[in-house]
Amino acid sequence: MAKPSQEHLRTLLWIGVAGVTAVAAFAVVRFALQRRPQPDETSRRIQQLIDEANQLLKTLDEQRSSA
Repeated sequence: MAKPSQEHLRTLLWIGVAGVTAVAAFAVVRFALQRRPQPDETSRRIQQLIDEANQLLKTLDEQRSSA
């Protein structure tokens, strides 16, 4: 079997570097997407109040249109 040339070894080295870089980038992106902060209790309560107000406005509009 023929001995690989210096150019082939350099090419394989850069392919390896690119592969390791791709795996590292994938791991960082995956980790970043998994660590989403949970909304705090105040934000959750504000959203509940907004949803309740929207529901009340919808009910009021329905009552006005049927009257």
